[in-house]
Amino acid sequence: MMEVDIACAGFGPATAGFLTTLTRVADLPLQVICYERADDISFGVSGLVTRARGIRASWPELDFSQIPMATPVTTEKLVWLRGTRAVELPYIPPFLHKADGWVLSLGQFLQYAGGQLMGSGLVQIWPGSPVREAIVEDGRVCGLRLQDWDVRAQLTVVGDGPVGAVGRQLDGKRDLHEWALGMKMVVDLRDDVELAAGTVIHTFGYPEPEIFGFLYAHPERVATVGIFVPSWLRDPRRSSYRYLQHFMLHPYLWRYLRGGKLRSWGAKSLQESGRRGDPELVGEGFARIGEGSGSTNVLTGSGVDEAWTTGAQLGEAVLELHRAGKPFTKAKLEAAYVARRRDSWVERDARVAERARDGFHRGMIAGLVGMALAGFTRGKLFIPGRPQPMQRRDRQLADVPCDGQLLVSHQDALLMGGKVQAGPGEDHVKFRDPALCRECATKLCVSMCSGQAIANSHDGGVPAFDREKCVHCGACLWNCEQKNVIFAAGTGGLHSSEN
Repeated sequence: MMEVDIACAGFGPATAGFLTTLTRVADLPLQVICYERADDISFGVSGLVTRARGIRASWPELDFSQIPMATPVTTEKLVWLRGTRAVELPYIPPFLHKADGWVLSLGQFLQYAGGQLMGSGLVQIWPGSPVREAIVEDGRVCGLRLQDWDVRAQLTVVGDGPVGAVGRQLDGKRDLHEWALGMKMVVDLRDDVELAAGTVIHTFGYPEPEIFGFLYAHPERVATVGIFVPSWLRDPRRSSYRYLQHFMLHPYLWRYLRGGKLRSWGAKSLQESGRRGDPELVGEGFARIGEGSGSTNVLTGSGVDEAWTTGAQLGEAVLELHRAGKPFTKAKLEAAYVARRRDSWVERDARVAERARDGFHRGMIAGLVGMALAGFTRGKLFIPGRPQPMQRRDRQLADVPCDGQLLVSHQDALLMGGKVQAGPGEDHVKFRDPALCRECATKLCVSMCSGQAIANSHDGGVPAFDREKCVHCGACLWNCEQKNVIFAAGTGGLHSSEN
């Protein structure tokens, strides 16, 4: 057992914003340690485009040009992909536009931010340290329990994302209906490809009407290409990896990607309930930040800048309370942190986006119209809708012709696009009730597994799990209709700093 002033669970953009804000005080009088599950602080899984207004506001001296793979947005397109055709829309709604923004690799950005934090000597980041649960005594969170020791703290910062063990423990029985699985590849393009760095392409409509996609161009002919498979996709039986391959083969995109080579690969579950998924932000001895706190904005397609900003807001609140000699109680944290957040652009934008995607439960057209209504009326108008039961489709996806470089098998992608490794310990994915698995006909945990770590058993009962293939995306947790999946803390996962 050890004691610190502040213990953080998870190092993502939210915790990076929190720690960066704290380290702006040259003589920080608090002992602060962050525990991260992944084997390094730079193993993010998302290429992104962001306006970065919150990042730049709280870190004004940041020079984006010093971060590998970073480039300012130069061109932005919104494209409707339908069959083999593509329609470049003449207008991009202002709520989606990323003007004056930056194309980044989240892995490279966090590696840079983490290096600055560790170099300050004011905070510590411990990778390879999965947090098993929060220590709760008499209704107060008193720290974190790791695999083999306890860390007691005056304040516990919960920034472990939508599938983190601590965040889900403190969520209680909160039921989130909106999620997505993001899957992407980083690709080295052919030498003759004319795609200017900073080009941003948003797509919708392919390979299924409900799937959104993107292509972002980094410097030196490197591109990030990916898709979001949403929870309102009526029949998600096919693997997301297969959807991604078909997405890349669309003629509009394949003209750039043909002849390219897989450089990196990744997948991540996204909590897209937004403000409606906003849990209790603070409690006795703890505060939430980032995606697990409901910061993702599904209307703007933005989450990293919002997550960072919530962390920065908590950092300002912590410094305020410490200087005033006040304890980290629920009431004090509400006054210092929650009030800041409710009075910020993050909250205002979240209110606009709160019902923006409800229409997708009625169909693709209703969903797009609903987003437009919400965006242009600042959330006053939207198309209502409720989650619908899955409907099986007869349409089949054709086989993908492998080329050995970019179009490769799922398992080859795990080897070529980032090493997958599991540390010592028990399996972190288990199934509560074998009877429920035997009765399950869809086995969505198998079809949606990003690393093919979950497979059908020979008798159709409890699926088999191979933790040497698990990339820790959490898709199995979100996809199990019976809520029969246990997704616990564990080391390892996908190793790639370029994602």
